[in-house]
Amino acid sequence: MSETEVEDVAAEQSEERLAVPLTALRPALEALLMLADQPMETVALATAVSYPVDEVTAALSALAEEYTEQGRGFDLRNVGGGWRYYTRDEYAAVVEAYVLDGQQARLTQAALETLAVVAYKQPVSRARVSAIRGVNVDGVMRTLLARGLVEEAGQDHETQANLYRTTGYFLERIGVTSLDELPELAPYLPDMADLEDELAEMVAPPPVASEPAPEPEHPHTSPHASPHSGDGTEPDGGTEPT
Repeated sequence: MSETEVEDVAAEQSEERLAVPLTALRPALEALLMLADQPMETVALATAVSYPVDEVTAALSALAEEYTEQGRGFDLRNVGGGWRYYTRDEYAAVVEAYVLDGQQARLTQAALETLAVVAYKQPVSRARVSAIRGVNVDGVMRTLLARGLVEEAGQDHETQANLYRTTGYFLERIGVTSLDELPELAPYLPDMADLEDELAEMVAPPPVASEPAPEPEHPHTSPHASPHSGDGTEPDGGTEPT
């Protein structure tokens, strides 16, 4: 087969593939998205269905519009760097009642405040979060870590303290794709430079109170003194017996 014939065959196969109705692509995407437990990137979906990224993007957008027009109980959103199904806001009460079953699973005000500090000051250590909030945040940080909203982000080069940042799950939960979409609240938080003195006081060891020097005792001779004991020296190093 000549080179020209090979090119003609490849062109025909390409035309046949592009002629496949787009509706055949949509069910494949829906099947994959039904299995997703986290947002799926467009490139990953395109690789799975063997379609160009542009076509997959168009199909996903069309599905999202179709669900909205039909008034489904769910919709398809591009959140946190990928696509995923979500229940609609108007049915949140029904879903919440079913999932929580009367249990209060919302974050406390303290947890929300701590999460906000981490989001705007990340990467940040627990000590700095505590200094900003004015309270100890160890327990709250453990809760945020357990819920997957924050994660460790290395160590501070100077203090060797563990640093923390928000996760992709955090972005997904608040409905944004990147930290750049967070509201402009950072200017209203205290500047880190203003907290150095307070942090230094928090980590500085407490001052040791000096004890007055004991008055010298007048030496005396005991008739039963041990020849192995020197003046003022106990055999056990001076500790009191218990």
